[in-house]
Amino acid sequence: MSTSVARRRARTASSMLGHPFGLGLVLGVGLFVALWIGGALSDRGAYAPGSPRVEPTPRALPPPATYPTIRSDEMPRPALSPAVEDVAFLRLRRLQFPVPSTDPRRLRDDFSDSRNGRSHEAIDILAPRGTPVVAVDDGVVQKMFHSVGKGGLTVYQFDPEGAYCYYYAHLDRYADGLREGQELHKGDVIGYVGTTGNAPPQTPHLHFAIFKLGPEKKWWKGAALNPFPVWAPPRAG
Repeated sequence: MSTSVARRRARTASSMLGHPFGLGLVLGVGLFVALWIGGALSDRGAYAPGSPRVEPTPRALPPPATYPTIRSDEMPRPALSPAVEDVAFLRLRRLQFPVPSTDPRRLRDDFSDSRNGRSHEAIDILAPRGTPVVAVDDGVVQKMFHSVGKGGLTVYQFDPEGAYCYYYAHLDRYADGLREGQELHKGDVIGYVGTTGNAPPQTPHLHFAIFKLGPEKKWWKGAALNPFPVWAPPRAG
């Protein structure tokens, strides 16, 4: 390089350093170079052979949420009243309608009606006098009773397990040979529709009731169940 060229470059650098903008530019470039060299050296030291690599400390995560496991047989279910469960059970047993010649679809639910100031707690099945009445289930004739002011000629039948009592009242007469302690089969004739007791003389019908027996197994004592849903067709929808 000639002396004249060197002198010109020296004068140019001097003039740049003397100018505010030129001085800032030189300082900025120098700072950038210094930072780049320092970073390179730092990285080289962090990953140099034989030097342990320092990993960042992982942030602690919250434990996952836990939920109790519930089996299908532990799922909450709507509670049914004992009476509803009993009627559902009797529907499954497919009880015989006690007056087979009468269409159960014509049955009226008068279980809760009032009779002489008392709850009916039974259903009335209208039929001509002398129409056969049959046992609704297998079981035993527990009691044959003549209640003059109430049910007239009546039959109390226990089911095979002694859990339920079937009550037939206002009979015109009993079937021939019927006796207490006799075993019955579903569909056996036990008597005939009539108006004995306090039934209206011009309205022959069977007064039929079902009782859930208590532990004492008394034929005259039990919790009344509504027989109507036992034969009523299921509701649509």
